[in-house]
Amino acid sequence: MPYRTLTLTLLTLVAFAANSVLCRMALKQELIDPITFTQIRFLSGALVLLPFLVQRRAFALPLKTHDWQPVAALSVYAITFSLAYVELDAGTGALILFAMVQTSMIGVSIFTGARPGILVWLGLAFAFAGLAYLFAPGLSAPNPTGAIFMAIAGIAWGAYSLLGKREADPIASTARNFVLTIPLALLLFPAGSSWSSAAPAGIALATASGVLASGLGYVIWYSALKGLTNMTASIVQLAVPLVAALGGVIFLSETITLRLLIATALILGGILISIRGESLRAISSQN
Repeated sequence: MPYRTLTLTLLTLVAFAANSVLCRMALKQELIDPITFTQIRFLSGALVLLPFLVQRRAFALPLKTHDWQPVAALSVYAITFSLAYVELDAGTGALILFAMVQTSMIGVSIFTGARPGILVWLGLAFAFAGLAYLFAPGLSAPNPTGAIFMAIAGIAWGAYSLLGKREADPIASTARNFVLTIPLALLLFPAGSSWSSAAPAGIALATASGVLASGLGYVIWYSALKGLTNMTASIVQLAVPLVAALGGVIFLSETITLRLLIATALILGGILISIRGESLRAISSQN
């Protein structure tokens, strides 16, 4: 992996984990409700990216039907992500999210002609064994409602990532996507939000999520996608849950359970095996 792509990918993973921690910090302490958090996340992300959109004069380009596809995917992801974190810990939520991201992205890759090698399949087997173990019956299994919301968020984020592969200008496309979510943020969710009861700390956390972890983080991710295959892009994101779990321990006093440790070990091991297999396949195809 080229150094630039590696650096952008690592920065992206930190941003994604930060989103999980910031959202959980705000909702766990009931500093803000999930819909208001999403609205502020959309609006602050759009505001920080709007100057880039103006600079590139992308606002003057006519919108086409496919321009709304990433906006729809981003919107579904953001609201279900916030709703899920009412019930889930930061690490567990991230693990479910990116397991579903991997499932959707790899599924599309195979459908469009990718042929993973044996090592990739072996790594995926380890990763999904970890996910299955996480969901196994027991007192520490995740909340079903939160898990369903997060699974939907993961599928939507997988779609958003795949749509990003076709964008020539990551900054302009991300800025456009966020700006186009403003009508949704203002009109679709007004009945379910409560700006007046949101604590200043909750607003600050939602703004940090929108400006840093989302707005700028997604620009970096769309830039990194230029150097990643769909398969690799899906695999590397499964490193986020470990970072998010550590963030939950540091900032939220959450505990890392034995179940989460074993599941994370299986999933990260699967990532390494799959990436190795994908690298060998790429080298073989070049020769």
